[in-house]
Amino acid sequence: MSQQANYVYHAVTQPHPHYRQLGVTVSGSGLNVAVVSTRATQVDFCVIDPDTGFEQRYRLLGPDHGIWHGHIEGFGLGTHYGFRAQGPWDPDAGLFFNENKLLVDPYGRGLAGGVDIRPEVYAHQVDEDFYPVSYPLEPSTTDSAPFNAHSVVIDTSFRITPQPKVPLDETVIYELHVKGFTQNMSEVPPNLRGTYAGLAHPASIRYLKELGVTSVELLPIHAKSDEPFLVERGLTNYWGYSTLSFFSPEPSYASAAARARGPQAVIDEFRGMVSILHEAGIEVILDVVYNHTCESGDTGPTLSWRGLDSPLYYRRTDAYPSQIIDTTGCGNTLNTDNPQVISLILDSLRYWVASMGIDGFRFDLAATIGRFSTGFTPLHPLLIAMGADPLLRETKLIAEPWDVGLGGWQTGNFPDPFCEWNDRFRDSVRSFWLSDLREITAGRPAGGANELATRLSGSQDLFGHGVGYLRGPGASVNFVTAHDGFTLADLTAFDHKHNLANLEENRDGSDNNHSWNHGLEGALAAPILGVDPDVRDITGFVEDIVPARQRSQRNLLATLLVSSGTPMLVAGDEFSRTQFGNNNAYCQDSPISWIDWDLSELQKEQLEIVRWLLALRRAHPALRPMKFFSGSDPNGDTLPDLSWYDASGVPMRDDVWTSPDSRVFQMLRSGTPYRSRDALVLFNGTTADRNVLLPRGRGVQWVQVFDSAWSQIDDGGVTSMNDAVTLPRTLDYKASDATVSMDPFSMHIYLSSVDSSPAQ
Repeated sequence: MSQQANYVYHAVTQPHPHYRQLGVTVSGSGLNVAVVSTRATQVDFCVIDPDTGFEQRYRLLGPDHGIWHGHIEGFGLGTHYGFRAQGPWDPDAGLFFNENKLLVDPYGRGLAGGVDIRPEVYAHQVDEDFYPVSYPLEPSTTDSAPFNAHSVVIDTSFRITPQPKVPLDETVIYELHVKGFTQNMSEVPPNLRGTYAGLAHPASIRYLKELGVTSVELLPIHAKSDEPFLVERGLTNYWGYSTLSFFSPEPSYASAAARARGPQAVIDEFRGMVSILHEAGIEVILDVVYNHTCESGDTGPTLSWRGLDSPLYYRRTDAYPSQIIDTTGCGNTLNTDNPQVISLILDSLRYWVASMGIDGFRFDLAATIGRFSTGFTPLHPLLIAMGADPLLRETKLIAEPWDVGLGGWQTGNFPDPFCEWNDRFRDSVRSFWLSDLREITAGRPAGGANELATRLSGSQDLFGHGVGYLRGPGASVNFVTAHDGFTLADLTAFDHKHNLANLEENRDGSDNNHSWNHGLEGALAAPILGVDPDVRDITGFVEDIVPARQRSQRNLLATLLVSSGTPMLVAGDEFSRTQFGNNNAYCQDSPISWIDWDLSELQKEQLEIVRWLLALRRAHPALRPMKFFSGSDPNGDTLPDLSWYDASGVPMRDDVWTSPDSRVFQMLRSGTPYRSRDALVLFNGTTADRNVLLPRGRGVQWVQVFDSAWSQIDDGGVTSMNDAVTLPRTLDYKASDATVSMDPFSMHIYLSSVDSSPAQ
């Protein structure tokens, strides 16, 4: 043992008896330690005194099958630690070994502190602006330990309330940000706002239950580190797509009291949140980022994986000098060609389910994790392993089915049991209700309803083929908005993005939004950003723009909630939340992103409309079918399972669908397969009033349960949410062959007055 500077070396004499179990865990009166580094010449396990920074360094045994390991006596729960790896310095080969850099454990369950982006956390020498001082890159001689996070040994024996296991046909996903959801919620105590505990507060739970959603999808809560270019601008990666640890929850989302008690308390608060949501019957789905890490490209900081074994963890070219491959747009790509990386991802997923109680995952840029170096395949071993794993296959697995690499658009191509975000649904619905109408008001032609009808029916063209053909419409996660892009309100108020707050001169964010400002650019509650003189307001009066925008929002929401598939709402869209035209608020930890719960009367009315639509969907299975339609008469029914009619009540001809004449149409679904009521939905995708003759159906009355022209639910005679089940006489009953009048760009929903015949 020799004393040097602020550390002391020890030799490890006992091997880890099960060294393939990676990470650091308590065993008896000591710790079992195992970490992968196939190219290192030596790896040290560094125990850190969190008060003084003094290190005890233990030279691990190995490598055995690329694993460095050992059993170290005298340490237990609460131990702060990291790794230091020695090996060749050859950046052209992707080798950045530098024992001056303390590295976060890729399998670390707890995390103390955060990353202070400064020159010391780079393995190579950089200037004060984080640019390399020379090429080829030269190794840094400064110690990163005071400026990097520490891994911490924690207890994982906390009991989680059992998972609700909501059936897919009943699932309504609600995407939210842990901080932004309660940061301004007055009913939550100030010390809990913006935290895991705040999301579990009775006020949050009550709101979610009254709204009628079943599953919250949390934007990334894996521990993160901000990108250097954001740090330079005084911004932060608010969304969290910059992962520092695949096993640790982000500490900043825990309450101040939990953070003060340490990493164990942070984890306990997170698991307590999951348990409380489960008790309320609400699932917790995590948005997870296994496609890249926070270390960026080869000139980024060295915090964990790069310092341990960059060619193992990151995809690189085979030539020399080697180049990092980036199919994510974030500087690096995890190397899922490598079995160790596949194991890392699977072990992380199992941990979040088994120890943290998570109900499912949404995989960011999932095409990346299904790639070999040769491209994407739905039969990638990682994807197949997830679907075959007895623990993971019982959860909800949701793919964002694209990335920025060659062949990166893979919507519909994931295997069972994956669901997928359906971008074709998003664009089709937006086009029909927004950008097409913008064209019509400007005197330009617009397309027909063929694309919308396909999306309403479950997108069989995307999800009815390939290795995942047995999944059915439920595999389509239907959405009109997501965290990435305009909010629902902004879709109806902005023709162009307004992202100047991001400090990128409005270059970031998509220009392909399919939005419509209804004649005036900007939210009327905020300073008007400018008027486009080439766009004519359909009413001719500014004071009528708000009702027109609200109707368009109701069209989008109602279309989402009557479509076959699994719907996803974004928090705040139910009451017209605005981001003031910012369609890429990833770096806005500010009121731009935080939900404002001080609702106007107009917002409260919109909220009640959404609650009503969700209640209807919940009560009537014909509004949420989970099988593809045949267009035939199932089981001897007098009605086909799905049929289409024009405005005169005549069955739609096949040759009409691509014509603008098809923009007024009717969709009739039989309730027989569900022993429930038939559902009839009318669409007027024009800017004129239209009369529509209802189809006869079974000859019973139709009950009107929704009209997007209603500004509030009592306009239609709705007195309570229970009316969605009882359909009382306060609602409007119409004859089976009645003619109804539809307002411009509006939508009606009808249900048959009695249940259809039971299935035989």
